[in-house]
Amino acid sequence: MNSHEREEKFRIDKWLWAARFFKTRSLAAEAVESGKVHLNSVRIKPAKQVMIGDTLNIRVGHYQYEIEVLGLSNRRGSATIAQQLYRETDQSRQQREIIAAQIKAQPQPFYTKGRPTKRARREIQRFKDKV
Repeated sequence: MNSHEREEKFRIDKWLWAARFFKTRSLAAEAVESGKVHLNSVRIKPAKQVMIGDTLNIRVGHYQYEIEVLGLSNRRGSATIAQQLYRETDQSRQQREIIAAQIKAQPQPFYTKGRPTKRARREIQRFKDKV
């Protein structure tokens, strides 16, 4: 390990971006600032340093991740490299799978754009006439 590596700081927002939890560093910093990321069960700021062995709780959308930091990086690499930076707990993985199944089971929202076409209006009228 050279002196440059020892001096390098591993900010939590850069690490979250490098580990591919967020698409941009600014999104990672925003998530940390808004309390969606906890380091060792404590709310933190984006400039907080992360170290190997730290536990992170990360909320991204509907999903909650509980991970242990295994590696440090400030550079964003491929997904396989990013996955080597952390280990997700089994309980966290199971919870995410349950939530994913619940979301998939929900009916998709019905969106319409603009007025119905002449054909669609006729179908609506036929449906109303049946009822």
